[in-house]
Amino acid sequence: MIEKREELAAKKFNCSIRERALFEAGIKMGTIYHQFVGVPVDQDSVEVLEKSIEKGVLTQPYVDKITVHIDRSVFNPKKDEYSYCSLSGEMLDVSLVIKIENVEVTAEMRYDPLLKYPLMYISKVQER
Repeated sequence: MIEKREELAAKKFNCSIRERALFEAGIKMGTIYHQFVGVPVDQDSVEVLEKSIEKGVLTQPYVDKITVHIDRSVFNPKKDEYSYCSLSGEMLDVSLVIKIENVEVTAEMRYDPLLKYPLMYISKVQER
């Protein structure tokens, strides 16, 4: 049944395996950004949030590896109940690998200070 589902899904894509892997990488990055930006976070919850993002994304199709790092320099010592911030794109450093058949795509998200923008980009495409 699993092979049949994959065949059915693959028929929907009018593109190469390489193009599909690039598409999948973009979908995953967009999901991370738009699903998690704005989440409350502090120095006590940052590691759990990183691992939660990683585990959530790993459940999606074709994700082989992912690492999420949240910039901890924005956190001040917790003084009271209001000492937290909201996750922003500037705080995210993400790398993920998508594998479909013989194609492996590495996508990254990093804040680019020159652009003043959390840039998502493809850093590597390999066909094995």
